Amino acid sequence: MIRTIVAWCPDWPVVAAAQDAGLDHDRPLAVIEKSLVFACSPAARAEGVKRGMRARAAQARCTDIVLLDYDRGTDARVFEPVVQGVEASMAGVQLVRPGMLAMKARGPARYYGGELAAARLLTGKLAELGVPDARIGIADGPFAAEHAARHAQSVLIIPSGSSPQFLGRLPIAALGDATLVGLLGRLGIHSLADFAALSPTSVRERFGSAGALAHALAAGLDATAITARTPPRDVRLSVDFEPALDRIDQVTFGIRAAADRFIDELLADKLACTEVRVAISSEGETSERTWLHPRWFTGADVVDRVRWQLQGSGSAGSGLKSAITRVRIEPEAVDPVGAHEAGLWGNGPDEGVHHGLSRVQGMLGHEGVVTPVLGGGRLLAERQVLVAWGDRADAGLEKARAKPWPGSLPEPAPATVFADRRAVVVLGAQQQQLEVSDRGVLSGHPAFFSPTGKRDDLRRVEAWAGPWPVVQRWWDAAAATTANRFQLIDASATAWLLVLDGQSWWAEGLYD
Repeated sequence: MIRTIVAWCPDWPVVAAAQDAGLDHDRPLAVIEKSLVFACSPAARAEGVKRGMRARAAQARCTDIVLLDYDRGTDARVFEPVVQGVEASMAGVQLVRPGMLAMKARGPARYYGGELAAARLLTGKLAELGVPDARIGIADGPFAAEHAARHAQSVLIIPSGSSPQFLGRLPIAALGDATLVGLLGRLGIHSLADFAALSPTSVRERFGSAGALAHALAAGLDATAITARTPPRDVRLSVDFEPALDRIDQVTFGIRAAADRFIDELLADKLACTEVRVAISSEGETSERTWLHPRWFTGADVVDRVRWQLQGSGSAGSGLKSAITRVRIEPEAVDPVGAHEAGLWGNGPDEGVHHGLSRVQGMLGHEGVVTPVLGGGRLLAERQVLVAWGDRADAGLEKARAKPWPGSLPEPAPATVFADRRAVVVLGAQQQQLEVSDRGVLSGHPAFFSPTGKRDDLRRVEAWAGPWPVVQRWWDAAAATTANRFQLIDASATAWLLVLDGQSWWAEGLYD
């Protein structure tokens, strides 16, 4: 077993989200994932907010609580400077997860004069890095050291050979495996000491290799190795302009060579960049944006993103509101270059499509080439959302699509959906106008249909179904709308999706 130091930053998701949003961590805060509290600050817990609580319940308990969306990327990005700062003082740091670090205790203890001295230095270093409430645990093995850190007020050192006694007092839930913990609880095993007292052979026969590993951890026989991470090389592009430039073409020309070097340095590390963050500083303000690429960035692609961020709706030679003093580009997401290696015979039509669309986008601008994405809504036209080529749908669109939409059209949807509804004519057997009463009853049976909206182009209706009312914003009398959907098959065996809005008939889609 390896004598291990574990540094734990309590409530790290809240700390990271607060730092990213520029908020004070001492105020009531909660990080929300899927409408549930993922983590909360001590001030929020003092008001009765707990992990797993619904967001509305948290707001009811603490009226001045600030709710922030949980983002794993923010967790990792904000924790990276902390890891680098600790690596400057202690070698062999392993990143367990954002908010927790592990390292072998032998080297720091010898260098700083003992385990307690090393732990105190690490606590001070973390406080300098913006983590004032860090907890340090030292024990035999990473598992015992992690739980020592979780039970520490500041520093908790478990003497060598005493880890089994320390772990034995912990509840069985400390294993972290919900399935195994539930099964052991039903068998009457409620502490790690109870579990460790079982025969290792019986545990392996009953629970398999995963149960045997958990049994060894409970007994304090943790042989997990500490694997120090290799600090990533700092690859970023930063170009300063002196004097400041006030034309887009001047800025893009000025970063072209640096962008090529930026991509070459990533390739030297066998990395392909798929997401970059562009920060453009002008005299008095900074514009930041994250750009994605459908495959991987080249130097020309990086220059294009800078140009699009500067350009907006203007032209490449247009002037800017304020002169540009610096352009900074950082890789947000990278992949091993082998993951993007072309096949032996190339990627065929897909590669041609990509190059063609990228060239058109380069000429027309970022919004010049778009792809359709399914969004949320009841009417089909509302569900068609256009996203720029290479971008992903934002989180808000994903949430909107996942929400329940009473009155939405069930599957299958029409193969053709009109961007603008087409006016049509639907008449009864006596060629009279049809309407739907307040109780949802149609005044007659549809008998004639004109897809062009002209009465001299009437066709017989072979079959129809409906109405299905679509009521939106019923709580707002001024903005409430009610429409009735119908499915109809005309004499040419063409199926239509129609909407009766007031006294007007519209074609929303076509089942072809």
